[in-house]
Amino acid sequence: MNGRQEVPKDDRTAGQATGQATGPTGGQTAGQTTGHQLTDQSLDVDQVLALIAAEHAHVQRRVHHDPVLLFTVWGGAWLIGFGTTYLAYGPDRVLPGWLGAAVPAVLIVSALIWSIGYSLRTGRGVSGPSRTVAALYGWSWSLGFGCLSVVNTALIDRGLSSDTAAMLWSSSSLLLTGVLYLAGGMIGQDKVRYSVGAWTMLCAAGAVFAGVPGNFLVQSLAGGGGFLALAGYHWYQRAGARRARS
Repeated sequence: MNGRQEVPKDDRTAGQATGQATGPTGGQTAGQTTGHQLTDQSLDVDQVLALIAAEHAHVQRRVHHDPVLLFTVWGGAWLIGFGTTYLAYGPDRVLPGWLGAAVPAVLIVSALIWSIGYSLRTGRGVSGPSRTVAALYGWSWSLGFGCLSVVNTALIDRGLSSDTAAMLWSSSSLLLTGVLYLAGGMIGQDKVRYSVGAWTMLCAAGAVFAGVPGNFLVQSLAGGGGFLALAGYHWYQRAGARRARS
């Protein structure tokens, strides 16, 4: 017992090792390790942000409608359907009269069915209140056109002329289609669908002033041609964006 406390040899050795590790060289090693960790973390954050951006773009493509596809389908249906009606109407028609009713009916109904299926496909995987809204919106199409058929049939039975009946059916059907597309665009915050509805309503209203069969020509050229022009515009924008990225 000489007043000094001896440190065991193993503890002195551990202390020396610790001192060497925390010395100049050891500090550099620790700093390099920390720097590598920060770099790896930065890379990980960049990768996560890139994945989030890619997933967001994928969801946007899934949820929102493709303007080129949508405008092309409706443009073709209007251009061919109402163009056929114009050519098959009246005593000076160049096509059989039955084609004037059959072709636009088939094309417009087909476009409606395709549009509803396309909307369901783009909204697949959505749950909660949005799914309920989508279901109610889908049923509104059947309810709207069912009631419209009853109203138009009742008006025709009260003695409307054939020209007035033809104008009534074409314009009122397109007007209801435009209103429903307008509502769908507002619900889904989809500018493409909203613009389809707005243009459909404008063409339906403007065609009334052209009379019969001029209304069919307006709906064919202004309606169908307008949709196809919008499809070409969006396709051109998309092609330009792809060239800019490449």
